[in-house]
Amino acid sequence: MWRRLYFLLILVRIYFALSPSYLHPDENFQGPEVIAGRVFSYPVHETWEFTSENPIRSTFPLWLAYGWPMYILRWLWEGFGFDVSPSVVYWTLRVLMLSLSVVMEDWAIHELVASPRARRVAVMLVASSYVTWTFQTHTFSNSLETLLVSWSLVLIQRITEDKKRSGILASSILGFMVVVGIFNRITFPAFLLLPATTLLPHFQRKPFSFVFLTLFALSTAFFAICVDTAFYTPGEFAFSKVFHGAVITPLNNFRYNSVSENLAQHGIHPRYQHFLVNLPQLLGPAAPLLFFLRSSHITPVLVSALSGIALLSIFPHQEARFLLPAVPLILSSVRLPSPRFRKAWIATWIVFNITLGVLMGVYHQGGIVPVQMNIAKTNETVTHAFWWKTYSPPTWLLNGKNEELKTVDLMGQPGEQMLEKVKEALPPCRTRKPPRIDRGAVYLVAPRSAHFLKPYQDPNNRKELFLEEVWNYKRHLNLDDMDFADDGFWKTMGRVVGDRGLVVWRATHNCWATS
Repeated sequence: MWRRLYFLLILVRIYFALSPSYLHPDENFQGPEVIAGRVFSYPVHETWEFTSENPIRSTFPLWLAYGWPMYILRWLWEGFGFDVSPSVVYWTLRVLMLSLSVVMEDWAIHELVASPRARRVAVMLVASSYVTWTFQTHTFSNSLETLLVSWSLVLIQRITEDKKRSGILASSILGFMVVVGIFNRITFPAFLLLPATTLLPHFQRKPFSFVFLTLFALSTAFFAICVDTAFYTPGEFAFSKVFHGAVITPLNNFRYNSVSENLAQHGIHPRYQHFLVNLPQLLGPAAPLLFFLRSSHITPVLVSALSGIALLSIFPHQEARFLLPAVPLILSSVRLPSPRFRKAWIATWIVFNITLGVLMGVYHQGGIVPVQMNIAKTNETVTHAFWWKTYSPPTWLLNGKNEELKTVDLMGQPGEQMLEKVKEALPPCRTRKPPRIDRGAVYLVAPRSAHFLKPYQDPNNRKELFLEEVWNYKRHLNLDDMDFADDGFWKTMGRVVGDRGLVVWRATHNCWATS
């Protein structure tokens, strides 16, 4: 029975992996967008993490995760004389993350949980979590960190449990993996700090294990520094630059995040944010189960999760996705409630994950990627695309159109200011003649729930601007447009949910109305 249910949950994971929800801009701008620009020469937007004087994001793990599938796609498509469409790359990476989740994450749970009965419960909880369906199938550095943490724990467990062998192979792989994890995210060591102490007795007995771990770690770190130095150094790369001006991104990242003024730019949260807000948001009904664990249930896996959360809570900038590595570790450690309450708990667990899964995996900013892919395919010449009340759109999906098309991210600007920006891009009205359109179209992309734009959609309006609907994607919710203070709860929810969808409008001057 549980095998059939597990197979069904894999199908659910596939469905969400192939749904174009957009959980956070970092899933594109801190990963595929950067590498796609180098592999396919797409015009891309590199964020400040990659363009500052002291870049804080390493490209080494990005090449490992996304570079090789992109090169394979380029090789295959060029062999047939075609250019690779960004949409093909996008869905290939989604399938890759899905495969890593199903194979590597679930395999790690099998290794970490010893008891067959507890293992079945752990695998089912992880497979039925909306976090697994959504975050783990997207191209987040946090999703890669989850896999690296889990498999580092597996390797630590293998080394410490094998009393006869020295564990040189496992130690070597662990050294490589730890460095990749640090270059991927500097939060990575927080989850391994305490579990790694269990290796000390083994290294005392088998010093060669420590030697090989150190050699592989140093070699990987040196290679990673070479990759980053080559990426961030203008002009042709010379090996001597590694010794004179090396770019060490984890060090830059640590220095940047050590300054409270820098963190304040990204949002300051109370120290309890991770434990009292973010963790319940990710675990739902599973979070209270932590309070009912016995001392015999406290395993290195759970210690890794809780100590990692505690260390990350020291830093005042706390986002829920920072805790992704802890989710499968906690779900594989908790015990289900007693039979008296078990059915009610399972029902609550199902409702919670289906609700959050549909919300985050289907509707959350779900129109951004389809709109970009639609603009990439349109035959109309478009000079400007203004995005309002959405997340930043990934420009690499425009398939090279952004050489001519200027994408302007207006985010949450006041409506009047946004309209002024749009008007500046439009050709001026001419006396007794409609405005010239040979300069190309100007698009405004905004949620349908933005009722501020309604007066401008009537061709008989007396406004300066007319918005003609070109295309729309219905499965889009804009959760950042909640004006509860102005409109009240029910009116706001009725607007945001009832008028869900992302719309592309062609903006033109309404010259007759203003003459």
